[in-house]
Amino acid sequence: SSVQYVPYCGALSPRTALQLVRQYDIVADCSDNVPTRYLVNDACVLAGKPLVSGSALRLGGELGGDKCLFPKPPPPETVTNCADGGVLGVVPGIVGCIQALEVLKIASGMGSSSSQFMLMFDAREGRFRNIKLRPKKPDCAVCGDNPSVTCLQDYEAFCGSSATDKCRTLHLLSSKDRVSVEEYKKLLDEQVPHVLLDVRPQVEVDICHLAHAVHVPLSKLEEKDEGYLQHLEKRICEEKQRTNGQASVPVYVVCKLGNDSQKAVRILQELPVKEFGSVLVKDIKGGLMAWASKIDPTFPQY
Repeated sequence: SSVQYVPYCGALSPRTALQLVRQYDIVADCSDNVPTRYLVNDACVLAGKPLVSGSALRLGGELGGDKCLFPKPPPPETVTNCADGGVLGVVPGIVGCIQALEVLKIASGMGSSSSQFMLMFDAREGRFRNIKLRPKKPDCAVCGDNPSVTCLQDYEAFCGSSATDKCRTLHLLSSKDRVSVEEYKKLLDEQVPHVLLDVRPQVEVDICHLAHAVHVPLSKLEEKDEGYLQHLEKRICEEKQRTNGQASVPVYVVCKLGNDSQKAVRILQELPVKEFGSVLVKDIKGGLMAWASKIDPTFPQY
């Protein structure tokens, strides 16, 4: 047998998707962004083509899961792609092999099990888990008895994010709650009292970090972890004592790209005063990668 590759030089869009999908018998979705996945799903349903969908992130992957299961896209600020979160190289390979198996089963007439189950893969534990999917819903907007989705739409607007797997920039805070890396460097040079909070995962902090930063992962802030919050509060108190009891010591939050730091600022701003005290919190735009490109070229980029 022979395999023929047909490249299409251009992004898949609502204008071109149906025309492309109708040329093929089976579609395998390996895309890495939410708008494209919803676009491919709707195009396959409208064209009557079977879809085998796979995804991978960090140490996990899954096969199956479509718009029927998730009719509404998640908030864009909650979505992490491989560019932001990383993925262990073999995980997409494993998921891709299972996708290829499902495609061959459909092509040979055996049928696919991915229409009845969602397959979850945990690389850390080396385990697979099948989750049985609910039966087809008569009122499903895509494939129900009277579907409301009868044509392709603007999926970037529908999902609130761009159809790209590149690192995206979130805009969760107003300008008054953010500072540039140049402004933060000036603050350091002038020795303005403050606390720098690094909210990256430990594995990223181990790669590189600013020596004066206190580390509290975003996940621990989201969980309102008392131990980590007390650790941060202690650092703020120490800084106040060092400055002879200055009434307010600001906290500047940094991450890799300036996305997670905005989420962290929101969390800290919403904490009750009785739990954390009144504190000024700001995000550093562009994160440590902006610091490396604009301030310190010797700082590692990853």
